[in-house]
Amino acid sequence: MTEDTTAGKLITGDGRTHVGSGLMRESLVSAKLIAETDAGEIRPMVPDITMIAIGGSSIMDRGAEAVLPLTDEIAALNREGYKFILGVGGGARSRHTLAIGLDLGLPLGGLARIVGGVEEQNRDMLQFLLAPHGAVTLIKDHFQDLQLFLSRGMIPVCIGQPPYHFWEPPPKDGRLPENGSDVGLFLMAEIVGAPTMVFVKDVDGVYDEDPRKNPNATRFETISAAELLERNLRDLPVEREVLRCLENSRLLTSIVVINGREPKQLRDFLEGKPVGTRIHNRRYAETEG
Repeated sequence: MTEDTTAGKLITGDGRTHVGSGLMRESLVSAKLIAETDAGEIRPMVPDITMIAIGGSSIMDRGAEAVLPLTDEIAALNREGYKFILGVGGGARSRHTLAIGLDLGLPLGGLARIVGGVEEQNRDMLQFLLAPHGAVTLIKDHFQDLQLFLSRGMIPVCIGQPPYHFWEPPPKDGRLPENGSDVGLFLMAEIVGAPTMVFVKDVDGVYDEDPRKNPNATRFETISAAELLERNLRDLPVEREVLRCLENSRLLTSIVVINGREPKQLRDFLEGKPVGTRIHNRRYAETEG
């Protein structure tokens, strides 16, 4: 916003007393005002952290075969000083819970409410496995303790379902909540100021077709969120709402999708090596340049 010489001063003259600011006498739904507030620096809360989103169905549901090699790699990376938050989705149990809720005719907010409880099971399993290496449960009531946990070498583990609960926005199509675990972890990464985040799935990235059905499918090394939305691919390894959020995010300018069945890909990502598919927004080129 432009410099305001009235900031902090008491302004009168229209029958009311205002505290001087750029928002004085303005409607907070004004298109002009909203555009003006896009300027200025945003201070990251924890700028040197990485959000690691572990797939519920793609990783956790596969059991020890997939989970144990990945947690071993995570423990090793933590010992080497990497700082990250682990987040996890609910996988098959979430789908089962949603199916029952739909059959019972529960409203959208009710569906969103019950999914978070299911994801806590996967969170607790991850925390138990990594407890010898400093893992601690992170719930929203202790979100402001995050920096304390990290400074002590701990590994915060949380669920992905955003805490909208009964206030879940109506979806564009169907009755399933659009703001799932991928979105919740994306929003957490954005608020802490992580420069990027990684989605640990069971594919090597984003393809133009399902690589399991078409071995000739092409993997994107890098692609914009806008282009992916425009392509409207039948299947994606991340929720479409993540792409819409990424288009508007200020601090988080890109996300990367990697294959957690190959734990070394997580190490490669943290070491800055090209791996998986990077999805970026329009601000990415500005920050990288």
